[in-house]
Amino acid sequence: MKALLLNGLKDMEVEDIDMPEVKPDEVLVKTAYAGVCGTDRALYAGLPGSADAVPPIVLGHENSGVVAKVGKNVTEFKEGDRVTVDPNIYDETCFYCRTGRPELCDNLSAVGVTRNGGFEDYFTAPEKVVYHVPDDVSLRAAAVTEPISCAVHGMKLLKFTPYQKALVIGDGFMGELFVQLLQAYGVHQVDLAGIVQEKLDFNKEHFGVTNIYNTAKGDQIPADYDVVIEAVGMPQTQEQAIEATRKGAQVMMFGVGKPNQTFSMNTYEVFKKQLTIQGSFINPHAFEDSLALLASGKLDVEPLISTELGLDQVQDYLEGKLGQVSKAVVKVNGED
Repeated sequence: MKALLLNGLKDMEVEDIDMPEVKPDEVLVKTAYAGVCGTDRALYAGLPGSADAVPPIVLGHENSGVVAKVGKNVTEFKEGDRVTVDPNIYDETCFYCRTGRPELCDNLSAVGVTRNGGFEDYFTAPEKVVYHVPDDVSLRAAAVTEPISCAVHGMKLLKFTPYQKALVIGDGFMGELFVQLLQAYGVHQVDLAGIVQEKLDFNKEHFGVTNIYNTAKGDQIPADYDVVIEAVGMPQTQEQAIEATRKGAQVMMFGVGKPNQTFSMNTYEVFKKQLTIQGSFINPHAFEDSLALLASGKLDVEPLISTELGLDQVQDYLEGKLGQVSKAVVKVNGED
C-alpha cells in the first residue's frame, strides 16, 4: 500500500509498505481523508508535537475513513462503518490519568505521531479511540474532528454566560472554528482579529462576527472583552490578547508557540483586572461533543477547508510552496 513516510528531518517520500496487522483490540481503517495541521509542520521540522515522533513514521493524526477489518475483541465496529479517530492514547495508570487529567498523561502516545497515521492507505487504531461518523456528516468534514475536539476542550476549560463579549485573535482555521464554537456555546457577541481581510470579511458575512479588526492595517482592538481566545501562538498576538481584556476576563492561550518562546505582560494589570489566563493541551473527552456539533449544523467546517492534496503534495505544502492555504486535507481514498 502507499504511505507517505517521514524518514528524517524535512525528508518525506511516498513509498510502498506492508499493510499493518490488526491486533485483537484494534480497528483497521481505510483512510478517506487526513487533515494537515501545524503539528505536522512542527514534526516535519524536528520540533515536538503532543509527543515526539521518531522517524521513520507515517504522520497524519486528523483522520476519517471506513472500517476495513476489526480485531477479534472489537465489539462496537464492523466492516464498512464510517469512522473518525481520536489520535491520543492515554496509559490510564499514571498520576494525571488517575486524577482526571488524561491530556497530561506521562506516557501519551498518538496515531500519526508515535505510531503510523493517516498519510497512508490503511492505518490501525485501538477500538477505544475510534468513533462512528453520523450519517449526515461527510468524511471530508469528519477528518477535522480532531482539531475541532482540541477547540472544544479549550472551551470546556472556560466559563461562559450569554452576556459576554468574546474576541478571537487569529483568522486561521482554528480561529475560525472558535468563532462558531463561541456562538454555539451561547456567547452573544463574537469579534475576530486577524491579518487577511478576505477571511475577516467572510467570517463577518457568513458566521455572524460582529466586529472585525485587521491588525496588519493598524486596526486597534479595544480593551473591552470578557473572553479572549488567542489562536496564533506568536508573542505579539499573545500580548494583544492580554491587552484586549476588561476586568474579570478570561484569556485562552490556545495558539502553539515555539518551545523557547516568551511574551511580555503587565503583571499588575493581571492582578488589578483579576484575569484568568488559561492554557489548553490536546482534546480529552471531546470527540462526542465535536461530532454532535457537526451533526447539528452548529459547526460548519466545509467552507473552511480550502485545499485538497495528494500524498505527493504534502511535503510541498509543509514547505510553504503552495501559497495561501486556510485548511488542507489529504484525499487518500476519499469517499462518502
